Amino acid sequence: MVEIMPLPNETVTSLAMALVESSKAPLLLLDDDLVVIGASASFCNTFNLDPATIANRRLADVGAGEWDVPQLNSLLRATIAGAAEIDAYEMDLVREGKATCRLILSAHKLDYFDTEKVRVVLAATDVTPARLAEKQKDDLVREKQVLLQELQHRVANSLQIIASVLMQSAKRVQSEETRLHLHDAHSRVMSIAMLQKQLAVTQLKSVELRTYFADLCRSISASMIADPERLTLETIVDNTTTNSAVSVSMGLIVTELVINAIKHAFPDHVAGGKITVSFAADDGAWLLSVSDNGTGMPVGKKRAKAGLGTGLVEALSRQLDASVTVVDAKPGTRVEVRHGQA
Repeated sequence: MVEIMPLPNETVTSLAMALVESSKAPLLLLDDDLVVIGASASFCNTFNLDPATIANRRLADVGAGEWDVPQLNSLLRATIAGAAEIDAYEMDLVREGKATCRLILSAHKLDYFDTEKVRVVLAATDVTPARLAEKQKDDLVREKQVLLQELQHRVANSLQIIASVLMQSAKRVQSEETRLHLHDAHSRVMSIAMLQKQLAVTQLKSVELRTYFADLCRSISASMIADPERLTLETIVDNTTTNSAVSVSMGLIVTELVINAIKHAFPDHVAGGKITVSFAADDGAWLLSVSDNGTGMPVGKKRAKAGLGTGLVEALSRQLDASVTVVDAKPGTRVEVRHGQA
């Protein structure tokens, strides 16, 4: 058996200094009093330090004292004591007359054979450019979100103006057929306007459908239900979240079905009418439904020829890889949009 003889302290220190000084990374070799034994050329160049003045000085005295950071000193002493190691510790290096640097520091205690002298290698990486790039990216994203919200608000306001013009035109025309077409166009524009209003507050993040549908239905109710005693609109939605693209299609579907129910399901103006928007998801499958307790409509083979609204709902549902079913709710009608086996 070959016996490995311990190296003298001086030899160990010399080897460690040679490794540190030849390193292309910014490294310091410290003793147990946080005195600099050696520094790599990269460290001196990165932080504008003179190699001749850095050796045999306490870390706290290096440069103009910018390395005298209490938390860093505490972490280094814990590393020397073997209680911890510094791994990706971030700090700002503040130097008078120079730009502040954002650093990532790591420190590890070197284990020699039988030597009693403690040596610690401190590595410093300047990540200032990377952090600046991240900040600029975040600023651009925020700016884009603000501009998008402003655009959405302007589009929603413009759509409401167009809807108002259509309604005024409908009141002036003599032809009943033209009036019906203008009312239908008004409803379509209003549905898009209300959806756009809700999208303005979702920004570019995940959309919580419970809040989204509740706000959307509240807007529809406020603009299209003149007498809440006669007709109410409620939502029963689980805590599903989805992306903005899916929420747009779902919002259009809900808006179209709710407006259709308001217009056609309660012709007698009897109190007690209710429209319910429901949504539930389970393991990737989901069911979106809009039901009413109104007069009902033909279903199955007796179902009337699909109109513009029905065609819109079916087209949007296909985009979501979902099917549309009309059910006799007895009383009323329920339209189900189903994806998967929910």
